[in-house]
Amino acid sequence: MVGRFDALSDLLALTHLQTARAYYHRIRFMDFWTQPTIEDGQLFFNQWFQEAQRSCLAPVKKVALTLRDHLEGLLTYFRHRITNALCESFNSTIQSIKANARGFRNFEHYRTRILFFLGKLDLQPR
Repeated sequence: MVGRFDALSDLLALTHLQTARAYYHRIRFMDFWTQPTIEDGQLFFNQWFQEAQRSCLAPVKKVALTLRDHLEGLLTYFRHRITNALCESFNSTIQSIKANARGFRNFEHYRTRILFFLGKLDLQPR
């Protein structure tokens, strides 16, 4: 039992670290996506935003302000329960393909490479 207590007191001793406090706000915001309704999401965000603004951490405050500016778009999640994460993933992969290639001679080569990586083509002989 002494080992568990020591680990807990070690963790509690880290609460003064800015990174630990910033991580807390990040983890806390993840609960936003689990709210059952738009109204609950709005209420949760308002509470989280106030807490983030009192955090005395400039980066956390900046993120909170950015999220507040985009709150209307964030709240649309509760109407449709879908995100654009898949599109963002595709875009990230395409940008990586483009950067790794250092340019293509023509668009068809670029398109072929995108389809090769994102189309999950089965190139095994049959």
